[in-house]
Amino acid sequence: TEFWRLVGNTLSLSIYSIFVGPILPIFLAIVLNYLINNKLKKTLQMVTYAPYFISTVVMVSIINQFFAIDFGPINVMLKKMGLAQIDFLSNPDLFPHLYVWTGIWQYTGFNSIIYLASLTGVDPTLHEAAIVDGASKLKRIWHIDLPSIQSTIIILMIMSVGSIMSTGFEKIYLMQNNLNLRTSEVIDTYVYKIGLASPIANYSFPTAIGLFQSVIGLLLIVIVNKIAQKVSEVSLW
Repeated sequence: TEFWRLVGNTLSLSIYSIFVGPILPIFLAIVLNYLINNKLKKTLQMVTYAPYFISTVVMVSIINQFFAIDFGPINVMLKKMGLAQIDFLSNPDLFPHLYVWTGIWQYTGFNSIIYLASLTGVDPTLHEAAIVDGASKLKRIWHIDLPSIQSTIIILMIMSVGSIMSTGFEKIYLMQNNLNLRTSEVIDTYVYKIGLASPIANYSFPTAIGLFQSVIGLLLIVIVNKIAQKVSEVSLW
């Protein structure tokens, strides 16, 4: 039972991040690509890139302060509006959303760099021809920009699937508490607690789990790569 709960938590957080994570970076890259005002463009880049350079410990501290039930800005605002306060940090049902969306906020700017680089490589004559034909910006984005970065999106998706069994350790461990363990306990934190933080260190157990994660990750990369190759003719090899 414990095994399936840990695998379920790990997979749910990883899949949530994989499918939701690229949306905002792609959107931001497209917005930056179409901005004409260089000063506004640089300001937007600086603001969105900055969170990436915040350490995980500081990031979790910001999350704890921002979502605190007593003095957090959101709950203070809810209280002033006469609404019930929400315990974001201790609610196990809210933990996946809090974990994933704070991660998206932190990495959106940095992850948009590779999409922006792909967009700058789009042949400008395609846009010129589309403008002559009367295509709007939305149509140019849909028919020119997105197809042009399709291969980049697929390659990054394939690579991210390889780490689907590992959500990372530090951020989840720091965000955990006794009340949200039902959804926050994942393979990486469990291995640390049982194998390394227990009174009697057990190095063989974490090693076996690490091998299991690596093998599953390799198999998933191979499978997803084959599917991508058949569907879109884009693959890692």
